[in-house]
Amino acid sequence: MEIKVLKNILGANEQIAVQNHQLLNSKGIFAVNIMSSPGAGKTSLIVETIKALKGRARIGVIEGDVAGSVDAERVDKEQVPVIQINTGGQCHLDANMVRNALENLPLKDIDILFIENVGNLICTADFALGEHKKIVISSVPEGDDKPIKYPMIFHTADAVVINKIDLIPYVKYDLQAFLKGVRALNKSAEIFQVSCTTGWGVEEWACWLLNQKTAGKSPF
Repeated sequence: MEIKVLKNILGANEQIAVQNHQLLNSKGIFAVNIMSSPGAGKTSLIVETIKALKGRARIGVIEGDVAGSVDAERVDKEQVPVIQINTGGQCHLDANMVRNALENLPLKDIDILFIENVGNLICTADFALGEHKKIVISSVPEGDDKPIKYPMIFHTADAVVINKIDLIPYVKYDLQAFLKGVRALNKSAEIFQVSCTTGWGVEEWACWLLNQKTAGKSPF
């Protein structure tokens, strides 16, 4: 019974995700679903990317959190359209939540849409939102074993961002072990090494996003 209910939930979510995807395509918007554990630096990366792409792309943001609006307020300071979604305890965003957010964003003024998912490395991987690319952020202080412990999210990622790379000299972290873990699960994902504090790697990441949009959106 539980398996059947889960299939029904995922099936309904998938239908709405397809509708979201079609809407985004019709508006010429390239959307990325940004996933990570809490504190990995999703909002920091979004803010630094907004700065890097200023004058090159118009950015919009959907902020997903269990509660609060701290991240949305931080993004709002960059003077881009932003909508806060509070899930009230749910550990991930779903397609219906994103659909409601899209109805309240000025889509005609957005080229790239960041959807910051709730901090979670498990259930965020299961729910499509209508995005064009799935991005996983893993920060150096979290350790190099995340691909081993949470294989599904790395397996489905289109890109993996290793954040807080500037901290490697100060913590026990084996970069090569992390890279090997990712490649064992995913041969094609782009991998970026970034520091939102120093700016290292942000331009390379931002240019990749622009190229993805220019090259055309991936089929859903």
